[in-house]
Amino acid sequence: MLVGLFADTHDHLANIRLAVERFNQAKCELVLFAGDLVSTFAVPPLRKLKCPFVGCFGDNEGNKVGLVAGFTLVGQIGEPPVRFTAADGTRFIVCHMQRQLRGQPDDWDIAVFGHTHKARITRDDSGRLLINPGETSGWTFGQPTIALLDTATRDLSLERI
Repeated sequence: MLVGLFADTHDHLANIRLAVERFNQAKCELVLFAGDLVSTFAVPPLRKLKCPFVGCFGDNEGNKVGLVAGFTLVGQIGEPPVRFTAADGTRFIVCHMQRQLRGQPDDWDIAVFGHTHKARITRDDSGRLLINPGETSGWTFGQPTIALLDTATRDLSLERI
């Protein structure tokens, strides 16, 4: 199963559109978002996704009530951590900050988080993937990225958009 991953869009509408376009081109079957969309006007470009969307809030969301309302047409978004089991059985936990994983039950296979704006892929002591897809906005480091994950092989590609 191909899963698109992104985080930290910070209202960069052009890059949100590019991310959606890339996810659709890759034929992602699911997209996971690890927080900091920020404003409700950043939701409409996500309506063009051709697959389910699951995400969590970050620490910069301005209008959570408005975002939840906007997501009724896009997918689901909630307070971190958000747990989601994909159609192939892969268990995800999605949060904005890696520290939000502390104290969580170990019933997940892959963790997705953002916040630092720096892409990073590691494994924990149990061999589970921990993925930060970097910043989709590009505001901080000028290198906007998304990630594509094959859940069957656990192959991951970071892509600059």
